[in-house]
Amino acid sequence: MEFGLFMMPLHPPHRTYADSYDRDLDLIVKADQLGYTEAWIGEHITERWENAPAPELLIAKASGMTENIIFGTGVTLLAIHNPVDLAHRLAMLDHLCRGRFYWGIGTRAIATDLELYGLDASDRQGVGERSAEVLEVVLKIWQNEGKFEHHGKYFDISAPELDTVKERGLHMKPFQIPHPPISAAATTIRSDSIRNAGVQGWIPMSSPTLSVPNLGGHWEEYESGATSAGRDVNRSHWRIARDVLVAPTAQEARERANEVLVRNYQVHQQPNRQASLLAGSKTDPDLPDDAIDVEYLMDNIWIVGDPQECADKIRTIYGEVGGFGTLLTVTQDPDDHQWQHECLELLKNEVGPRIADLG
Repeated sequence: MEFGLFMMPLHPPHRTYADSYDRDLDLIVKADQLGYTEAWIGEHITERWENAPAPELLIAKASGMTENIIFGTGVTLLAIHNPVDLAHRLAMLDHLCRGRFYWGIGTRAIATDLELYGLDASDRQGVGERSAEVLEVVLKIWQNEGKFEHHGKYFDISAPELDTVKERGLHMKPFQIPHPPISAAATTIRSDSIRNAGVQGWIPMSSPTLSVPNLGGHWEEYESGATSAGRDVNRSHWRIARDVLVAPTAQEARERANEVLVRNYQVHQQPNRQASLLAGSKTDPDLPDDAIDVEYLMDNIWIVGDPQECADKIRTIYGEVGGFGTLLTVTQDPDDHQWQHECLELLKNEVGPRIADLG
């Protein structure tokens, strides 16, 4: 099993932007040194707790500070982007990373992000259609040779053909041919996004809020989509994100979780949780919403404990879902930054060897 980072990123509002990004970069460098294989950086424009409106900038800087770790957008919110800008920005980023880049995509966004761009958050079909058209245009630009035109519902584009004398025209392609590997992240039960990832052959990624039974449903949807398109599947491609807090002792882990994970949930996540996300966290669909409290999350969703406890919990998840390839630990921002350093070290060096047979 491989380990990676899922960096929303989470930062309490009292943390300055500059300090937030310094902490993120420090964790990415640490993860690279420890042998973590990948780091996914989230994108939100109006979410104060997840203050990464341009994950490509963080990735660009981090790529110059690291050697091996692969970066990914987690995820690009397709609906809010102009596809011409996006195609060129990501292609350039892929070159800066020299191919250490995955493109994570999402077809939804929080309401305030959509509203900022003049989009109707209640129009789920319209947002989905716009996202699909953005993706279509980006991929067509990357594969285009000669003059490029697209006349769709949301975008009308006529790009100049490359003049090889003047060296002007549409020319930018990604470093990776035909394009960076694409990943689709999913947060809801029986997600259409995860099924479509199977149809397209993309990397599947499951949200940290999902209960184990609903994680199993994600793989079933992914496999069903792949089968419908005549594709083979490999569980090693599946990424599962989880809130993880490993500490030297079980007591320390619980104390730190109560200070960090509980704070994040009660102050940031709980007030914004939608019914669909609550449903995804339930081990039993008949559980009432108010049963999803911090004690429930500690016991059923989060991975908290000393190295042996955490190894046992990961092994249980692995067995119940039938196997997966990479565990993405959600990065936290405790006031004592060394807690997060210690967590990353213990997860890789103490938990990892205990589950080395998985994968």
